[in-house]
Amino acid sequence: MAADIVDTAKSAGSFNTLLAAATAAGLVDTLKGPGPLTVFAPTDEAFAALPAGTVDDLLKPENKASLVKILTYHVVPGSVMAADLKDGMMAKTVEGSDVTIDLDMGPMVNDAKIISADVKADNGVIHVIDKVIMPPM
Repeated sequence: MAADIVDTAKSAGSFNTLLAAATAAGLVDTLKGPGPLTVFAPTDEAFAALPAGTVDDLLKPENKASLVKILTYHVVPGSVMAADLKDGMMAKTVEGSDVTIDLDMGPMVNDAKIISADVKADNGVIHVIDKVIMPPM
């Protein structure tokens, strides 16, 4: 059965915080859109590793702009497969800033390790990461 990025993440079961955040940020329709999109998706454990209260604060309506900025920093337009990643490569995110790919000690995006790559969805690809990456403020 075909599934978009949101449905694929839901069925994986380890992205409940990411999906709740995407809902709070109003980004679910974008992630269900035609794409293609590449999503560096932090696991629930990655969100849990943030300082206490960070996720709850970000989910408050008054912090929606910050939440959108953080989440869109995890999304790159187009479908970028693991084989396309090059050491030192910069990729422009939907948020507008670049992320850096580092392959020296296993594939990483900024300081987050890519723990599972090339999870295909109808409208793009998900790379599972072990940390929430923060855009430059």
